Amino acid sequence: MGGFVSTFAAAVARGKNGWTASELELTGAADLDEVVDRLRDAEPDAELSLLFVEADDQYLVILRLDEVEDVRVFCSDSAYGDESRLGALLLADVETPALELDELAAPRPAADEEEEDRPAADPDADPVGDVELLADLGISSHRLLTLCGLEGMLPADVTAEICQTLGCGDELEELREV
Repeated sequence: MGGFVSTFAAAVARGKNGWTASELELTGAADLDEVVDRLRDAEPDAELSLLFVEADDQYLVILRLDEVEDVRVFCSDSAYGDESRLGALLLADVETPALELDELAAPRPAADEEEEDRPAADPDADPVGDVELLADLGISSHRLLTLCGLEGMLPADVTAEICQTLGCGDELEELREV
């Protein structure tokens, strides 16, 4: 596995009093169960917890933990699992490839989006995991893959866009400023 990969991990949780965000330390995590435990510990009473792991301005992993469901994982590119220990750990149980980015060749903008020329999706990216993990929160699989595939969009930009849509953009922005 590759060398050092710089990461930023943000836990975003929705509880009875709204959204909270906190940075999560993943160094030394032994397996995915330990990462999930750390995510739970960040906001123990959360109805929904999301973990955004941004690595080397290139990869984004999103973990979702609900009160009733198992952990769900999506990654913008399977190469992250080959390039870092943390990537291998987070993607260890991911078997399903997401939709091919080629299928997004002609994305149709949503009704509330302006029609504009958008850069093509990165043909080398190989998204994997549960592409539907944010669908019930207003981010369709198509939108998630489009965000991850847009040329020039960094993982931090994708995370910010998702958090704005979810209503926790300010909490994430405050966390980044600390």
